[in-house]
Amino acid sequence: MADLFDSPADSTHPPPQRPLADRIRPAALSEVIGQEKVLGPEGALGAMLEARSLSSLVLWGPPGVGKTTIARLLADATDRVFVQISAIFAGVPDLRKVFDTAKMRLGQGRGTLLFVDEIHRFNKAQQDSFLPHMEDGTILLVGATTENPSFELNAALLSRAQVIVLERLSLADLERLAQRAEREIARALPLTAQARERLLEMADGDGRALLNLIEQVAAWKTDKKLDTEALAQRLMRRAAKYDKSGDEHYNLISALHKSVRGSDPDAALYWFARMLEGGEDPRFLARRITRMSVEDIGLADPQAQSICLHAWEVYERLGSPEGELALAQAVTYLALAPKSNATYVAYKAARDEARRTGSEPPPRHILNAPTRMMKEQGYGAGYAYDHDAEDGFSGQNYFPETMKRPVLYQPVERGFERDLKKRLDWFNKQREKRNG
Repeated sequence: MADLFDSPADSTHPPPQRPLADRIRPAALSEVIGQEKVLGPEGALGAMLEARSLSSLVLWGPPGVGKTTIARLLADATDRVFVQISAIFAGVPDLRKVFDTAKMRLGQGRGTLLFVDEIHRFNKAQQDSFLPHMEDGTILLVGATTENPSFELNAALLSRAQVIVLERLSLADLERLAQRAEREIARALPLTAQARERLLEMADGDGRALLNLIEQVAAWKTDKKLDTEALAQRLMRRAAKYDKSGDEHYNLISALHKSVRGSDPDAALYWFARMLEGGEDPRFLARRITRMSVEDIGLADPQAQSICLHAWEVYERLGSPEGELALAQAVTYLALAPKSNATYVAYKAARDEARRTGSEPPPRHILNAPTRMMKEQGYGAGYAYDHDAEDGFSGQNYFPETMKRPVLYQPVERGFERDLKKRLDWFNKQREKRNG
């Protein structure tokens, strides 16, 4: 008796249709959307193919920008067998089998393009195992990664492969992809112009995600165009790409920090919100904005540090989401505060001087002399008590006697440091007078 789940060859049920992304996969490199910078005649890959000298590659870019497709087409363009493995699932036995098969294939006069998805997930030993087979021509390695290769891949592997940076797809690129999909399904998407634009935005630069969304929309039974509200009701909002321990984390915190340093409160609040929407711990942000107040504002606005610490305390008491508003206020304040890194620069210079001068002792006149022997050695002799001076300033030297006086702190003409500069200039002039 036939199994109940077996279907005869002449079944009335049609075979399942291939996914849209597979049906419209480019058949040539010229059909790849959004990567013209690297695939064009002046691009890195375009130039390699023109010169017929393709080397091993690492394709670095966000999800859904065509890494797998490009690798397949490179194999076709160079007449190599395409072999794909994933670093998530493959182990040492799998790699050994791939290398042995590629070696036999090479002996028969056919090369192998080995595409390794998520290559950054291989450990050092696994990455090293590729090296001899890359060097003797057994394989042409094409690795794909969403993480910064300089952090995640061995230097030895990177020295044998060229890193190709692929960019997230722009809205214009996604629109071209949507039009290609509509030609495949032979009908236009039932969306208003605003809803169509919102659909492209929901893909967040990911071509594969857009095609999945288009498949859902194309399956809806409707005789009218849907607006953005109807689209939002029918489609789940796609979570933004954000890894709190990955490359995107460092990119976004860098964008936030530089927006604050650049006195742009709108950009600073945007990147602050992006990190919160991605699931970042507000306590991390509280620590980081406090660091910004120390590094980039300093004494130009001494109140900035207090505001950051107070916002941090408010967050700890209120929690999310109300406490996040206090952090947002601190971000806004920092962006609009006068900027100075004068103390930061002076501190680093002081550390350099301290390392350079080793163990030079303080001048004897500022050393305490609690014993007779120390007094006999001249400790404290000639010390001028600043409060005894008419203006409260003695002008004595406090650096080691053998050390030339350095200039470390140089306040800027901004904010409160403008006043500090006036004080410093006065002290320097008095010091010059009293020391001849």
